[in-house]
Amino acid sequence: MHRSTDRILTTHVGSLIRPEVIRQHLRAKQKGEGYDPAAHSRDLKTTVAEVVRHQAEVGVDVVSDGEFGKGISWSQYVIDRVSGFDRRPFRPDSGNPFTTGADRKRFPDFYKELDAKDHVETITDTVAVAPIKYTGQALLQQDIDNFKAALKTVKVVEGFLPVAAPASVIPDRKNEYYKSEEDLAEAIGQAMHVEYKQIADNGLLVQLDDARAAVTFDRMVPPKTLQDYRKRVRLYQDTLNRATKGVPTEQIRYHVCWGSWPGPHTTDVPIKDIVDLILRVRAGAYVLEMANPRHEHEWQVWRDVKLPKGSVLIPGVISHATNVVEHPELVKERIVRLAKLVGRENVIAGTDCGFAQQPFYQRVHPTIQWAKLEALVEGARLATKELWGSGKKKAAAKAPAAKKRVAKPAKRKRAA
Repeated sequence: MHRSTDRILTTHVGSLIRPEVIRQHLRAKQKGEGYDPAAHSRDLKTTVAEVVRHQAEVGVDVVSDGEFGKGISWSQYVIDRVSGFDRRPFRPDSGNPFTTGADRKRFPDFYKELDAKDHVETITDTVAVAPIKYTGQALLQQDIDNFKAALKTVKVVEGFLPVAAPASVIPDRKNEYYKSEEDLAEAIGQAMHVEYKQIADNGLLVQLDDARAAVTFDRMVPPKTLQDYRKRVRLYQDTLNRATKGVPTEQIRYHVCWGSWPGPHTTDVPIKDIVDLILRVRAGAYVLEMANPRHEHEWQVWRDVKLPKGSVLIPGVISHATNVVEHPELVKERIVRLAKLVGRENVIAGTDCGFAQQPFYQRVHPTIQWAKLEALVEGARLATKELWGSGKKKAAAKAPAAKKRVAKPAKRKRAA
């Protein structure tokens, strides 16, 4: 994993707004009407190449494939890649997972309006009914091959693929097979190990998306306690660390956000209450939501908290959930104040979350997505100028494209 050695590097969380051609294929597949797998495969390769090129043209250093290959959402896609789960028609008496949480109880009228506007994927009960095994190697390799082919055509620093951490795999799943939550968690972790290792073995960074690490607090407390919640988070993070065995630390990015939906978020768990748990995860980078106005003030936690040796912080300095485009000067301020606390070489500028958590939903208009990434890049250039000052490195900051290259992950001794 590259660091900001002579300028502030830029990246994002991974999910980008899908082009209409991909949406058309997925609509046909879901309806069982006129789906053409060969045409979908061809268009997928083309659109991944286009989105990678667009990221490079904007100036993003560490890029993704936009998650275009995922047929469902950022977490539900796993259904297509593992065995052992059964999808059943949703039963209202089992509790709607999309309408629970303390924030929703406090603002029911707001969420009623939001739900009416949002396109929520088909709600089903997903139940573990048999041994969970990874079966998606071919689907994953298609994503890897499309992405690596696209990377060969651009000059960027490196590439990453976002995948779900065990706690966030098929959220609100139900269990009819395993004896305990611990057994289910371990089975999921061992299955997902195949995915994590396959990505890393292909020379790409693995981003482990784990919104549920923070969101579960809103779902659990009350009636349960902060201690109950922390115990659950610790269980799944231990599972995650076992699931990444054999994956070099420097190839792992760990992403935590507060669910990303454009709501009040008044019942979010404070970062100070979970930062120690987040840093228990073995990772080369911690990708955290920090531009959200409910959490932006929490940058101050880094006055006292130290990053694990050798790791970097990827703070969100751009919000994904508003169409207001951040001014580059604000982006610069957000970067600089953190760089002064954790070290400029330990900061890579990022976004709070993905711009499209599923194929048929987007947080902002597509043109705004790219404008925000442009503001991110410009803010990083301004931060570089302030953090490195004049001279040779100042000149490098003015022409970052000259520094970009396709690179393999650095080979160094894995952290203990």
